[in-house]
Amino acid sequence: MASLAMKITLERIALYQFTPEHCAQARELLGWSLEQLSQESGVSVDAIQRFEARDDLLDVTRLALAFRLEAEGLVFFPGFAPGRGMNVKGSTPDPVGRADYSMIE
Repeated sequence: MASLAMKITLERIALYQFTPEHCAQARELLGWSLEQLSQESGVSVDAIQRFEARDDLLDVTRLALAFRLEAEGLVFFPGFAPGRGMNVKGSTPDPVGRADYSMIE
């Protein structure tokens, strides 16, 4: 039970730390287009555009974006541009393996 609570807590932190600005800045930092982020994350181009325009998305969709970008070694903190973490590349699991992956927009 404690591990489920920890998982939920960590997901909530990721949701509130990862902003639309972070998404656009991370794509620029990586040199990725909307289409490439879509292909890498499994999230539609339309959903990414809506998120970057500050429209609402399902939490699972936002997490898929955040997790995919974190898998490239990026870290996100409110009020700061994304940065490269130290020794964290690949620390976030692939969103495709998530039980709620089918809900991604």
